[in-house]
Amino acid sequence: MSGVLHAHDLSSGLILLFALVIGHAMADYPLQGEFLSVAKNRHASIDRFFPPGKVPKGMWIHALTAHSFIHAAPVWILTGSVSLAAAEIVLHWLIDYAKCEDLTGFTTDQCLHVLCKILYVCALVFGVF
Repeated sequence: MSGVLHAHDLSSGLILLFALVIGHAMADYPLQGEFLSVAKNRHASIDRFFPPGKVPKGMWIHALTAHSFIHAAPVWILTGSVSLAAAEIVLHWLIDYAKCEDLTGFTTDQCLHVLCKILYVCALVFGVF
């Protein structure tokens, strides 16, 4: 591709973006569940998920990382790119960490996740990946 975006590429890119956003919605809502939703935040109490005195130290790191890997799955499946899936793991982790630290809110968090998907599609359409 010579840097010129063709209508077919744009159409395919929009379809892929639509699929990636659907994948995001599935991973962020039904596939996240209550445990990951709570446990990924280092400030949240997760006592109710464990026997008394048995909360593993640093559980939030495991929960946030697992959640980020779940998000990488549809990116990898839909794009075929391990590199973009790895980017999703890192970016999703950082964006959700920022939300859990109250550096961003829910709307900003979701907008940043969709922006990542837009950037992945652009990278594919323009031959970066």
